[in-house]
Amino acid sequence: MTTPAPSGTLVVRDNDTLGREFHNLGPADLVLGRIRLKPSEEFMLLDLLERGVRLFPSALAQQACRSKVFQALLFAPFMLPHTLGIHDRHDMLAAVNLYDRKKISRVITKLDRKNAGLGIHLWAGVEDVYNQASLGILPFPFVLQPFRPDSHDIRVIILADYLEAYERDNPHNFRNNLHCGGRSRPCELMPEQLQLCRNVMARGKFPYAHLDLMVKGSETFLAEINLRGGIRGAKITPAEYKGRIEAIHDRAASLT
Repeated sequence: MTTPAPSGTLVVRDNDTLGREFHNLGPADLVLGRIRLKPSEEFMLLDLLERGVRLFPSALAQQACRSKVFQALLFAPFMLPHTLGIHDRHDMLAAVNLYDRKKISRVITKLDRKNAGLGIHLWAGVEDVYNQASLGILPFPFVLQPFRPDSHDIRVIILADYLEAYERDNPHNFRNNLHCGGRSRPCELMPEQLQLCRNVMARGKFPYAHLDLMVKGSETFLAEINLRGGIRGAKITPAEYKGRIEAIHDRAASLT
């Protein structure tokens, strides 16, 4: 569906229309909503930017949602120290040396494009990761991170002026995702935790977000961020969630 904006620019609101109009879009035209792209199609974001097409959410946010490895680079200052994106065997060897120097034993890996905790693996040591990756069993790229068994997890949903946070834990599995058997309970964010969320969203140009925080004592780190995610365990209903997203999009279109 396309909508003429007051200024005469074109507002594209769905992926089918984007496919039909892709080569006709130009400066000041606006594409609303996350674009459905296969891993080999993500260069389309760059092409749209080069032609001056406006994307909402931003191309940066859309790309970050698709790649945990990219998040490890983009949001490194906000993540647990020594969280690394591993692209090849050379990166893996460098990580082995680093983790040994830092006396880091157990580690986790996150497969690049897996969600809901399904791509997270726990390893006894970084050498085990190297062995599996170098033999082609663990596919590159992936995220490598120290394992913090004494941390807990907070999911934060920010939709313009809507804010909701809830803790997630799983007494039988280190994966706290509700999909993996975790349970949830509402919680209040500390001011510094909310500021961390705002800083992460600003860095990635996220107009709204689901953020997962890793909390250990007085320290809070970003675990992951996405434009959208499951709302199981949240107070917000699917209908309200959808309405708030649409309102944010409509507001962006009105500013065109």
